[in-house]
Amino acid sequence: MAREITEYLRETIARGGSDLHLSAWAPACARVNGSIVPFDQEVLDPTTVRNLILDTLSEAQRATLEQEWELDYALQVEGVGRFRGNVHMARGQAEAAFRFISQEIPDLDTLGHHSVVQEFCNLRSGLVLVTGITGSGKSTTLASMVRRISDTRNGVIITLEDPIEYVFQHSSCLIKQREVGNDTKDFPRALRQALRQDPDVIVVSGLRDLDTIRIALTASETGHLVLATLHTADAPQTIDRLVDVFPADQQPQIITQLSSALEGIICQRLIPRADGQGRVLASEILRPNHAVRNCIRDRKLEQIVGLMEIGYKEGNRTIDQSITTLFDANIITREDALFNCRERKIFEAPPKEPRKPKSIWT
Repeated sequence: MAREITEYLRETIARGGSDLHLSAWAPACARVNGSIVPFDQEVLDPTTVRNLILDTLSEAQRATLEQEWELDYALQVEGVGRFRGNVHMARGQAEAAFRFISQEIPDLDTLGHHSVVQEFCNLRSGLVLVTGITGSGKSTTLASMVRRISDTRNGVIITLEDPIEYVFQHSSCLIKQREVGNDTKDFPRALRQALRQDPDVIVVSGLRDLDTIRIALTASETGHLVLATLHTADAPQTIDRLVDVFPADQQPQIITQLSSALEGIICQRLIPRADGQGRVLASEILRPNHAVRNCIRDRKLEQIVGLMEIGYKEGNRTIDQSITTLFDANIITREDALFNCRERKIFEAPPKEPRKPKSIWT
């Protein structure tokens, strides 16, 4: 008997999964603690997958999918929860991935971030970036930062999202959530208009093109705090990506803007716990000081990692320092440390003395 999409979504949550995957000629699968787990042995044919997907779409969304061949959208299922859906074509067949979005926005203190991330929420202007690969928890960190700002400050927060994931309630701040495709045509247009809407904080769910990056930089220089996400693995790569989007003749100006406007980069990843009980956060944090800003201005990005290492007391933290802390506390295995680190030699040699558990952030 054919199952409905709500059954698959409900079972994904019941298994503690983060994503549901529907693919032609494969069983329905959930991502649980980073691993892909099939629900059963039933292989779904292309027609079944397509019908399951179409059951989640409105007529307008179906028309968009027919025209564009791919679609991002939010899905609210009564009695189940909220999901971010992505429909796409693979070998001519419709397939989809659904990311579960808990509507309980976690407190920033509970995510495992260094305390400097809380300090980023107190900034009145500048650019703060949350980066990482897909599934590394960027949206959750960004939502938790918005919650912290809304609970502790007074002002206007404007979010530009594609699609809207977490739904915020007005608190000490007025929060205006705008969705690309429903409330605005595109990110650049929405960002330009946001500057005329009396914002204190602007949140951009993704810096995806030249115009969006340019306007975000300008906004961060003119008295606004801009929070945004980017798909990059570490701090130097994040800076390089922002600059390389622009033509060569425009890059000197962008580098100058970035060197003065950038206030923080949080590069995060989720690593399986050694005890098998879920995953733990490891993060690289860049908090630019005078030396870092000079490196950005001179585009000597290869020096930034060294400056982060010696700038630990200022809130800087390399991914290897974060992973070492987790490894020394017996929270992650050597294999996972080697897989996620920047410098493998740190973890390749076995420790000379037995390691003693210690506090993660000491």
